[in-house]
Amino acid sequence: MFVAGFIAASEIGLWVLLGLGLALRYVFRRRRASTVTLALIPLLDVALVVAVAADLHRGAEAGATHGLAGIYLGFSVAFGPSIVRWADVRFAHRFADGPPPVKPPKHGPERMAALWREWFRVVLAAAIASVVLLGLVALVADGDQDGVLLDWTRPPWTLVGLWFLFGPLWELPSSRRGAQRDEEMASSRSSS
Repeated sequence: MFVAGFIAASEIGLWVLLGLGLALRYVFRRRRASTVTLALIPLLDVALVVAVAADLHRGAEAGATHGLAGIYLGFSVAFGPSIVRWADVRFAHRFADGPPPVKPPKHGPERMAALWREWFRVVLAAAIASVVLLGLVALVADGDQDGVLLDWTRPPWTLVGLWFLFGPLWELPSSRRGAQRDEEMASSRSSS
């Protein structure tokens, strides 16, 4: 229960620090205070790892929340910077007359490039989650806790496979059709 509460607090803390940091930057024009506030976000991840390690070290029975904490940490580290950029663009547009957010491409090579970047972030998240979980097994967990933590290294890699299947691989045929259509349109323009 302790770790589950810490995961929830980390997620809430992420959004509070992000909102506060962007408000300081764009509403109150306190850029340095904003930078310091946004720099605190990764400390939430460090605190989560310390809390999980301490809980396991105290002899808590390893469970789903410990495994989920490792996965949460992987995704937080891999997707955190892109979430901050996403929010920053929208906040700047809304409160500081920044340019409107660019909509993601719906087809073509730009769409495929975006899907591949996103998939590589998922691979990074799975790798980080696995390293965290294996690190807990090697450094903190005892023999009774090892199996549960090791079992939690599989779900992120399953997600990597599913994300690949329903992301880049799924879009590949439509991307090729879009590229062919673009080539046809370009050649028809040049011949007329």
